[in-house]
Amino acid sequence: MDLQCSITLKNDLKEIENLVDIVNAACEVAKFDELTTDQMNLVLEEAVVNVINYGYPEGTEGDIVVDVEVGDGCLTFTVSDHGVAFDPTKHGDVDTTLPAEQRKIGGLGIFLMKSTMDDLSYERKDGQNILKLKKFYKH
Repeated sequence: MDLQCSITLKNDLKEIENLVDIVNAACEVAKFDELTTDQMNLVLEEAVVNVINYGYPEGTEGDIVVDVEVGDGCLTFTVSDHGVAFDPTKHGDVDTTLPAEQRKIGGLGIFLMKSTMDDLSYERKDGQNILKLKKFYKH
């Protein structure tokens, strides 16, 4: 394993800025270029913001754990929370051919995750949402 680390965030939008350093470090180990690193930051931000905005009922405090592993040609982000069960892999794709004003609100973050990452998986285990996002690389 080239890198393995974890960060625990509160379900507060102010916590998002704490993700940048861990994502950048992982991307550096994976030797991703600046564009890919920016994409990884955006994907992780979307995943965590979705949990913050929709995972916990308003006024409820909760933790979001982001585990990062880099090695064996794969960068894996695992986002875990004890919020409301939600499987983004089952969410229908956004019709990006429609003009913005004709689209339903929501879903673009999930579309971004699906289109940017090489593998996206979800499981609900012991009352916990576990979302794995993988990006493969070659050295």
